[in-house]
Amino acid sequence: MSQAPETTRPTRPAPAAAASTRSRRIVPAVLALLGALAYGLLGTQQFRNLVSRSWDLGIFTQLARSYGELRAPIVPIKGDAVNLLGDHFHPLLVLLAPVWWVWPSGEALLWAQALLLGISAIPLTRLAIDRLGAGPGTVVGVAYVFSFGLQSAAAVQFHEIAFAVPLLAFSLTALLRGRMPAAVLWAAPLVLVKEDLGLTVAVLGLVIALRGREHRRLGAALAGWGAAWFALATFVILPALNTAGQYDYTDNLGSPLDVLWPPAKWLTTAMLLALAGGIGARSPLIWLIVPTLAWRFTGTVEFYWDWGWHYDAVLMPIAVAALLDALGDRRTGRATAWLRTDRPRPARPVRTAALGLCAAVTLVLGPQMPVLDVVRPQAWEPTWRAEPAAGALEAVPDDAVLAVDITLMAQAVPDHDVQWLHGPNERVPDCVLGDWYAFSWNGMPPDDLAQWAGQEWGASYRTVYDEGGFAVACRG
Repeated sequence: MSQAPETTRPTRPAPAAAASTRSRRIVPAVLALLGALAYGLLGTQQFRNLVSRSWDLGIFTQLARSYGELRAPIVPIKGDAVNLLGDHFHPLLVLLAPVWWVWPSGEALLWAQALLLGISAIPLTRLAIDRLGAGPGTVVGVAYVFSFGLQSAAAVQFHEIAFAVPLLAFSLTALLRGRMPAAVLWAAPLVLVKEDLGLTVAVLGLVIALRGREHRRLGAALAGWGAAWFALATFVILPALNTAGQYDYTDNLGSPLDVLWPPAKWLTTAMLLALAGGIGARSPLIWLIVPTLAWRFTGTVEFYWDWGWHYDAVLMPIAVAALLDALGDRRTGRATAWLRTDRPRPARPVRTAALGLCAAVTLVLGPQMPVLDVVRPQAWEPTWRAEPAAGALEAVPDDAVLAVDITLMAQAVPDHDVQWLHGPNERVPDCVLGDWYAFSWNGMPPDDLAQWAGQEWGASYRTVYDEGGFAVACRG
């Protein structure tokens, strides 16, 4: 008598494996959403409270408007004939055109940057969970998405490096997963974000080439691509599009001997290595921070040295990727130390210490970081200057050539042809808008804006608005 065939029961994943799978799917998306919301809301808060850390948001808003109107990125804020592609090489910013079509405002750029920073957390957090497990991987993801470099970038408002952060995150994640063609494809567009990133791409190509014989051609091609674009952008394209026929930032470089001083440079380096858990220094990926630190630390501009500006944002994915590379993969038990991939995974105490250091550099700086303003109710209270500022903008006729200082520069761009009040303007503005509290006056604003403007441009102006520290004077 024949027996019925035994039914094979489907195997269920172990509870721990199932939990890890759920974490892999959910945690990266949640962290990306939290990061994007936090940074976007911070941008909205700053925009509405008239926080202007520099003139950069106004400049990039004017660039986005130009691209949105299908024009070359001429930015009169820097000069009436200045093409911003002659200032820094960032043609990838043409992607801001659709953003402008949907939301023609400087605030839209802040949300676009927030979204890009948030998205960058997805591949790195997912890789961290795969390699370290749900708990430790989540710790790395949180430390990354709220790292000092990303928070500082959001606090000083929009810069082109926002596009580089997710590209680096996806590229380095693909590299650590062994997907070299994908790593190269994600890295290649970095040369179109900013000219110096060509050197970062070149170093990444060398790392790929040295990682294994089968990747040498691919890595060498990427290294050549990065180096060629750096040379072409810096020495050919930028001078050709620059009104002075030069690369404007050569004069900002000092002696290589200055790279070790002042101590702010050591502090920045220490913080980067701390985010990499210290152990990240064992990974060859840590070499990717060298090009950025080299031009910053040989620079004579103090903002380059510190960790409180936007310059560290592109280094955050590198530091975290180096950490994950050096900690190794729990599934294989192997890790990378410099160019060797046959090293055993570090012992548990070492891994714990590295993760603790990575988290600590974010937690310790947390109270000082601006993103906490998002959860402080008093920070959302409208500034007493909001109404006078709106009145000042309404006092300027639409499409007027407007010379304005930094406070309302970005807000004025959508409806006016904006110049900087203290800039090299060849055209005589129709109106001028001054903020007596703006730092550009050095605490010594003129008594009468109309009289000051008349002396500045040799035309007749009359005051049409004066309220809350804002004054508007127009010709006629």
